[in-house]
Amino acid sequence: MSSHFFAYLSRMRLIRRWSLMYNTSPENIQEHSHRVALLAHALASIGNLEFGKHHDAERLAFLALLHDASEVVTGDMPTPVKYYDDAIRTAYKKMEETANRRLLSFLPEKYRPVYEAALVPDAAEAESWALVRAADKLCAWLKCVEERRAGNREFLLAEKGLREQLDRMDMAEVAYFLEHFAPGFELTLDELGAALP
Repeated sequence: MSSHFFAYLSRMRLIRRWSLMYNTSPENIQEHSHRVALLAHALASIGNLEFGKHHDAERLAFLALLHDASEVVTGDMPTPVKYYDDAIRTAYKKMEETANRRLLSFLPEKYRPVYEAALVPDAAEAESWALVRAADKLCAWLKCVEERRAGNREFLLAEKGLREQLDRMDMAEVAYFLEHFAPGFELTLDELGAALP
């Protein structure tokens, strides 16, 4: 019997993000998930190298790669709609859980434990998921920065709100990234090249 799990996941590239906003550079959830995985790995590495923590950076990258997988079933719901009120938030959370369990059902039984932790978050990995959520917010904020730099005013309020959320997280890893790595996202390619040693 064949499995449709990876065929479904390949459709992540077809789900557009920020659907209610004008984008100078459209983004799909596959691109976003890749970026979140890179930043989750970076935040874990920052925690380990700068703050003496013991994050499993590779594990975080894996969790981040699949953090929006449910959207191949549900589609991407715009944030203002998803968080409009408690009833919608609760219903959407339930819909995500159902979608993720459906995706798991496409896997042969012996493969399910490998992917289950990434699709059905476990309280035992709460710290890891907190870093994945931080990387997700960081990616959204960086998208807003890039849109602003391209002259798109559509993302200005989102950029401000997301930055406030990042600051309120009070996470050393996020603060370090914002201070040491985020400024590069304000530079042009020529400025980045000129900064090379």
